[in-house]
Amino acid sequence: MVTTIVWGTGNVGRAAIRAVEAHPALELTAVLVHDPGKTGRDAGELGGLGHDLGVAATGDVDAVLATGPRAVVYAASGDIRPDEALADVVRAIRAGAVVVTPALYALYDHRGAPPELRDQVLDAIADGGGSLFVSGVDPGWGNDVLPLLISGLGATVDVIRCQEIFDYSAYDQPDSVRYLVGMGQPMDYEPPMLAPTVPTMVWGGQVRLMARALGVELDEIRETLDRRPLDSTVSTLSMGEFEAGTQGAVRFEVQGVVEGEPRIVIEHVTRIHPSCAPDWPTPPDGDGAHRVIIEGRPRIEVTVEATDEDGNRAAGGNATAAGRLVNAIDWLVDAEPGLYDALDVPLRPAVGRLGRKHA
Repeated sequence: MVTTIVWGTGNVGRAAIRAVEAHPALELTAVLVHDPGKTGRDAGELGGLGHDLGVAATGDVDAVLATGPRAVVYAASGDIRPDEALADVVRAIRAGAVVVTPALYALYDHRGAPPELRDQVLDAIADGGGSLFVSGVDPGWGNDVLPLLISGLGATVDVIRCQEIFDYSAYDQPDSVRYLVGMGQPMDYEPPMLAPTVPTMVWGGQVRLMARALGVELDEIRETLDRRPLDSTVSTLSMGEFEAGTQGAVRFEVQGVVEGEPRIVIEHVTRIHPSCAPDWPTPPDGDGAHRVIIEGRPRIEVTVEATDEDGNRAAGGNATAAGRLVNAIDWLVDAEPGLYDALDVPLRPAVGRLGRKHA
C-alpha cells in the first residue's frame, strides 16, 4: 500500500480524501490542515464520507513529513499564496514523496515554466528522490487529455475549443469568487485573475501542452475578455447578495494562435446567476458543465457533467480534478523520480473500484 497524506481539506481536499480512501493501492495515513478548528477531526468527517477513517487531522507538518509518506496530495490553494504553496510542495518532494497538486499553475507545462521555479523543483527531486505532477482544478483533464483524445477521432481538425461553463453561486470559495474573479464588484474593479497576462499565466501552459502533443508551433498566445453587469440584485445561498450594476458574468479566452488563427482555445464562461449574459454559452442543465468542441470534419462536441456532494456541479468538477491526481499516484510511485506533466502520466481505468461502495 502507498502511504498517502492529503494536505488541505477545502473543495479539492475533501474530494481527495474520498479518492484516496477508495483507491485499492493507497492508504490514507494523515491529513494536514491549516484551520485550528479542523485539528483533531476525523478525515472521514472532513471528507464528507459519513463515517470515520481513524485518521485525525493535524497541523504539524514536520511530524507528518517525518513519517516518510510515499505520496502527498497537495490540495491547499495556490491562488493567493503561490510562493507558500511552492515552498510546501518543494518541502514534501525533498522529503522523498510523490506529490500531486493543482496549485502550481506554471507547472502545467513545466517545459515552459520560468527557470527559477522549475529549478527549485528539480533541485528538490535531486535531493529527496520525490516526484511532481501538476494538473488543473478547472479540471485539467478537460484542457489536455480529453480534447487530445477526441481530436484523434476525426479526419481533420480546424479548432480545438475547451469550455468551462459555470454558475458560481454554488461555489464554496467566496474570496475567490468575489475578489479574484470579481463577482459583485463594481465594473471598474480589475479582478486579479482577469488582469492582462494572468489568464495566460494560469492556462497558457495547457495551450502549450496541447500544441506540443499536436505537433504544431504557436505564433503566440492571445487573451480576450468580456464582462457583464447584473441587471438586478440577486441573492445566493452561500455568499449572500450581489447588487445590480456589479459584475455578474465573465467570459474570457486563452487562444493558441497557429499561422495567424486561434486554433487551440481555452474558454471560461462564468456567471453568478443564470439571468446574466443569457446569450453566452450555457450548460445543458444545472449549474455547470465542461465541454470540448472539435471544429473540423466531422465536427465533434462532448459535454461532461459531473456532480458530487448532493448534486453540486462545482463539487463534481473538483472531484474529477482530484481523481485525476490521486489516480496517478501509483503510476508515479513506479516511475523514476522526476517532474511530470499530463502528456507523461496516462489516464488509467478505475481498476479495483467497479461496484465499490461509497458514502
